[in-house]
Amino acid sequence: MTTPVKEYQLVVMGSGGVGKSTLSVQFIQGQFVDEYDPTIEDSYRKELVVDGETVSLDILDTAGQEEYSAMREQYMKTGQGFLLVFSVTSRSSFDEISVLHQQIMRAKNNDSNYPILLVGNKCDLEDQREVPKEEGTRLANRLNLTYIETSAKTRTNVEESFTMLASRILKYEKQQVVNARSRVQSQHAPARATPAQPQPTTPAKEESNCCIVA
Repeated sequence: MTTPVKEYQLVVMGSGGVGKSTLSVQFIQGQFVDEYDPTIEDSYRKELVVDGETVSLDILDTAGQEEYSAMREQYMKTGQGFLLVFSVTSRSSFDEISVLHQQIMRAKNNDSNYPILLVGNKCDLEDQREVPKEEGTRLANRLNLTYIETSAKTRTNVEESFTMLASRILKYEKQQVVNARSRVQSQHAPARATPAQPQPTTPAKEESNCCIVA
């Protein structure tokens, strides 16, 4: 019997113009799209082998513009993993990351172990860099994330970023199953008998000679 391929939804988020669509297209189609066309929502699908398992990734490329913030909230609720993307050539897009991360945490009940990857895109434009690599690493450490720099143009770390996130999703899912089983076992475990406490003894009264008749 053929095992059904597991499907996971990956959400690519970040400010407008940071290269979310070019990363997605480069990963799916292996080509670089140079012109910028603001995205409202695009969806891509790709099967690949992650940690020895064949999985299907449903990649949601989201709008970065503020007017679509209501749509972003819905993606945060349904997404199973997130690529938080900023451009290393844009300080403002880097500053936006903390806000997006807080919103995701609210949607995911502040689960700091949720699969999220911090991505600094356009690392090929070194002469235009505004965000040092060390600063990206510090932010990732503060938010309990992994940081990776990519270039959709040169395909640097594109495959690695999506595959790494998919691997995190699989590990997170397995850990959730283990946690759920542990909770069930603890609920059905027989209660331990409370050992009987020794009862205090009343000291015997001493007999007085005055009460003895000779």
